[in-house]
Amino acid sequence: MIKAARIAAAPLWALQLVSGAKSFRANGLIGSRTLNRLGLHVGRKLAAHGVTAARRAALAPLVPARLRAAFRRDGYVVVPGFLPAEVFEALRREASALAAAAPRRIQEGDTRTQLSLVDDEALARAPNLKRFVRDPRFLGLCNYVGSRLKHPFCQVQVLERDFAANQSDPQKNLHADTFHPTLKGWFFLDDVDPGQGPFEYVPGSHRLTRRRLAWEYAQSLRARSSPDEHVSAGSFRAGPQDLEAMGLPEPVAVAVPANTLVLADTVGFHRRGEAQDGRPRRAIYVYMRTNPFNPILGFRSDAWRRLELAVFKRWSRRGEGGGGSVNRASRPPPG
Repeated sequence: MIKAARIAAAPLWALQLVSGAKSFRANGLIGSRTLNRLGLHVGRKLAAHGVTAARRAALAPLVPARLRAAFRRDGYVVVPGFLPAEVFEALRREASALAAAAPRRIQEGDTRTQLSLVDDEALARAPNLKRFVRDPRFLGLCNYVGSRLKHPFCQVQVLERDFAANQSDPQKNLHADTFHPTLKGWFFLDDVDPGQGPFEYVPGSHRLTRRRLAWEYAQSLRARSSPDEHVSAGSFRAGPQDLEAMGLPEPVAVAVPANTLVLADTVGFHRRGEAQDGRPRRAIYVYMRTNPFNPILGFRSDAWRRLELAVFKRWSRRGEGGGGSVNRASRPPPG
C-alpha cells in the first residue's frame, strides 16, 4: 500500500522539482538519498540561484547602485530614515490602530507574534500606510531583493518575548529558510536595540561558494531522516562549527532606529535575536516568495495581489480552526 502510494505520488513529486517545494520529508524525490548523492539538491540550488541572478540583473535599475552593492556584499540592505518624520509618525499611528484591531496570533516557543494583514480594507483606513506600500522606492527594493516584479505581502507585526513559556523558539536557531533566494523584510515602527531580540544575519551567507555547496551536499544526504522537523522540511540549521566550515563570520544583530527599512535574502543564515526585556518589537513585515525556476520577471498586478490575499486569508482561517490564534510549537512555520 505504501509503495503504491509512492508510485502514485511520483508524477507530482517530479513536477515539484521545478517549483519552490523544499521538503525532504514530504517529497520522495527531493528527499531521496540516492538522487541527492548524485547532486539533485545541489543542482536545484545552483539552477535556482542562476535564474534569480538573471532576474535581479534585469531589475537592477530599480535600485540605487550603493544599495545594490551593499546587498550583493551582505545579503541584506538597511535604509534608515526611509520616510519624512511627520509622514512616518502618521503611518505609525495607522499601523498601531491596525495592530490593535483584529490581529492573528502565533506562539512559537517563547515568542508571541501578532500579525495584522495589510489588505485593501486596512489600506482604506490608512492613507499613509497605503502610500508606503505603493512607494516606488519600497517596491523597487522589494522587487530587486525578491527578484520578482510584484507586490510584496505585508502585515503589521508585533513580536514579544513570553517569559512564561518553557519552550524554545525555533526561529532563534540560525537557519536558511529554503534552498533558493527569497525576501523577508521589516519597516521598523520603533527603535530596535540589542535587548529587543533584533533580526540577526550572517553577512555574505546568501552567496554560493564551494564550501557552502559542500555543506549543502552533506546536509541533503541526511535531511530526510533528521530528528529536527525544520531540517527535514527543508530549512537547514547551522551552528558555529557549520559557519566555520563554510568560512562564514558570526551573525550581525541589525539593531536600528525607527523608520528604518531592512530587507534580506533569507537563503542566507539568519535568526531572531534573544530578547532580554520583553518589550515588543513592532514593524511592517514584508514577505515575497515565488517559483525560483520561473525566468519571467512578472508584473505588479493589483488583481493578482488581491487573489493572493484571498488565498492567504482562507489558509489562515483553516490553519487556525476558525479562531484567531495558532501554536506553531509542534510544527514548522511556512518560511
